[in-house]
Amino acid sequence: MKSVMIIGGGIAGVEAAIYYRKEGFDVELISDRSYVFIYPIAIWIPVKTTRFEDVAFSLDKIAARHTIRLTVDKVININASEKTITLKEGGVRTAEHLVIATGAAKVNHDGLEYTLSICGAPEQSIHLKEKIDALIAKGSGKIAFGFGGNPNDPSGVRGGPGFELFFNLHHRLKKLGIRDNFEMTFFAPMAEPGARMGAKALKLLETMFKRNHFATHYGKKIKRFEENSVVFEDDSILESDLTMFIPAGNGSELIRSSDLPQNKAGFIHVNNYCEINGVEGWYAIGDASALEGPDWKAKQGHIAEVMARNAAHNSAISLGLKLGEKKGYKDHLNILCVMDTGNGAGFVYRDNKKAILIPMPIIGHWLKIGWGWYYKLSKMGYIPRIPGM
Repeated sequence: MKSVMIIGGGIAGVEAAIYYRKEGFDVELISDRSYVFIYPIAIWIPVKTTRFEDVAFSLDKIAARHTIRLTVDKVININASEKTITLKEGGVRTAEHLVIATGAAKVNHDGLEYTLSICGAPEQSIHLKEKIDALIAKGSGKIAFGFGGNPNDPSGVRGGPGFELFFNLHHRLKKLGIRDNFEMTFFAPMAEPGARMGAKALKLLETMFKRNHFATHYGKKIKRFEENSVVFEDDSILESDLTMFIPAGNGSELIRSSDLPQNKAGFIHVNNYCEINGVEGWYAIGDASALEGPDWKAKQGHIAEVMARNAAHNSAISLGLKLGEKKGYKDHLNILCVMDTGNGAGFVYRDNKKAILIPMPIIGHWLKIGWGWYYKLSKMGYIPRIPGM
């Protein structure tokens, strides 16, 4: 039986582990935490719609279900020329067949410690809840949500969860009858945040902002964050009692310090089959990889899962375990999300041919809740997987 190491216990790494096992590999999944954090539904932790433990799904359960060996340890070095990885506790390991699914780091900003992120360390979702609870207890305040960019690789921009949490917080404050006591402002350095979703989605987003009396601060680069404000390049200041900010993705120090082929942002160069250029038997998937494709391309969970499944399939073909043609990820590039608002959602889809946004009042919110359950149950193999989800 062929063996493979998969480093990274996120959405990409879990999918890779399951599908490599289906292809007949002996799989070792190496993760620096004992759970997969389901980021798409983490937006509800700060507004108390769900609990942290419902979003942090045990890797032990997944590993036991699929007969995967789970190693909870931190990878501190990758050496492509020698085909080794080094674990903090486990030492140096030879890796003839390796899948890198370690995700991305974040673009650093001066004063970032004064912000909290719904796409950062999982614990930050709890800190956001505590900060929001304190503001609600106070009864009024100024709230600023935003996200940043990365000129070296725009595909790592992740604004959707910021919009979702923003709308969900608005919905909670409205239910409490205190929404009018809060100033809510969304900020971003680009002139039209959300433009990659398409013109229709952007127009609807603008309409929703006006209807809900949200202020905006767009088109100015962020100079720094301070304890109670955001300072922009023109020295304008956005005061805030709570700043939620999602920095754009950037190459992690683990990848940057390695001899892996990388783009300017520090993401790993792969071909269409997710094979790392120049390193036979090694693959990179999800946020750790450098995507190629149209300007509007975005790193999303479903793309990471496509790459994971393709890597398993392509590995099996390369090693002679099955016949067939290799599969590429580029044909599957699209933007797909259900943007939750707390009392509904909008279905967003974009590919090379079309860009649509379909409002889904009430039912959209419950569909997203259902997706959270679907994710857990399908990963455990209790229900069949729905293609594309």
